[in-house]
Amino acid sequence: MALKSDRYEIATDPTFYMNEVGARGGIVSFSTFGSGAALDQAAALVTYAAVASGSKPAGMLLNDMVNLDLTRQHQNYHKDEVQKGGKVTLGTKGWWNTDQITSGITIAVGDRAYLGNGGRITNAITAGGDANGYPNNPVVGRFLSKLDEDGFAKVEINLP
Repeated sequence: MALKSDRYEIATDPTFYMNEVGARGGIVSFSTFGSGAALDQAAALVTYAAVASGSKPAGMLLNDMVNLDLTRQHQNYHKDEVQKGGKVTLGTKGWWNTDQITSGITIAVGDRAYLGNGGRITNAITAGGDANGYPNNPVVGRFLSKLDEDGFAKVEINLP
């Protein structure tokens, strides 16, 4: 479980695909792009970027990505699972309670939330940046709580 049910979704985006297994609640980044405004572009892919530097965040993954043998079992839609290679829903504006937080950090309410390695959310900026002065890991929102006893925090995501 990577997202709790306590959330406020303002804007979601159902136009991207994901070709890897992953838990909901992390920040996915653009991988490859489709052309035009078509909704079914197989080239429009998102991924959990291994390194945040240089990645462009697309939104918070709101589905669990699974790799099931569909000849032996069916997909459980009540768990909001999506088969690897399927279309995912991304949260781009709102707040969610997630446990996809970089381990070992201390969060304060109001801290900026940055894209971390592996799609995790962090409040720490890695050293350096690009020629325009932007940090290596882009801002995705802010923290609205500290970590609870289960490792979840309330995070506001506000992507353009």
